[in-house]
Amino acid sequence: MPDPHEIHSEVAVDEAPRAAASGRSSEQPGNTFHAPHEREVPDPGYLTDAVPDRMTLHTREAWQLFTGRRADPARRTTPIPGGRRFASVMKMLWLLSANDNPYADWILQRVYERLARVRRRLDRSIRVREAEMQELVTRGMSLAVMASSEPMHVEIGFGSPYGYAAAEAILEFDRFVRVVRTLMHKDRLGENEGRAAIREIGREFRALFVEPIRWERYLVTDELRALSRRDYLPDADEAACERVRAAARLFGAVPRDIFTGNLQPRHTRRRIRLTEAERRLLLDVDLGAVAASAVGGASA
Repeated sequence: MPDPHEIHSEVAVDEAPRAAASGRSSEQPGNTFHAPHEREVPDPGYLTDAVPDRMTLHTREAWQLFTGRRADPARRTTPIPGGRRFASVMKMLWLLSANDNPYADWILQRVYERLARVRRRLDRSIRVREAEMQELVTRGMSLAVMASSEPMHVEIGFGSPYGYAAAEAILEFDRFVRVVRTLMHKDRLGENEGRAAIREIGREFRALFVEPIRWERYLVTDELRALSRRDYLPDADEAACERVRAAARLFGAVPRDIFTGNLQPRHTRRRIRLTEAERRLLLDVDLGAVAASAVGGASA
């Protein structure tokens, strides 16, 4: 664990300001408007954080879950992605969803859903453990959850809402570890039982952090970056058809409700407006046949 306790995360505050598009400097502290003409709407600029966001962690386990682990050839250890890498990957997929990419929407939706399940399990575990502490309080023993004498303060500036969702989950994990270690210290949990409980939740998080990495690695390549739902239309050119086949070979058929937009990720940058004719054509796409054709073509 690093010695300094004021740690700046390497997570970048991402998207470059789009103020340049309107010829307005993004460095201006404010704008002075004269009375606008009729139908003229002033542009107050884009919202930004007034002060840096900060996360406070009390446990080594939560810190390691956030930072992950780099590969070490000397020790023959493989890299383990943490919440910081997860946030970066999810940001790229979130940005990619602006291209009307159905696979970006799919992985955003399924990963967030899986994160929500882990958090629900974590919340139940915390409530069970805290109930054990409350039981001791009712018997006359005054207890409090242990905290670090030197907690780590991490400045964060995530480029997408998914980074903040991950950070909140890691804070909940930090609370869980504190509660478990408190119960271990107060003889309400054995060492092996407590450590096993912490490892089990940690493994769930790391498996979750790994899942979107493969998707992002392929979806941002030159071959697939331009993939969109319009590639599935009957008049799509050969390059578009090849993108569709390549994505299907890698990830299988997109679920129908994701493809049609009936089921959307909690956060997406998709703003594409299809014509009514295009919408009707997309509803008729046989996604299973597309996937079967892609697999058959690869076998041939």
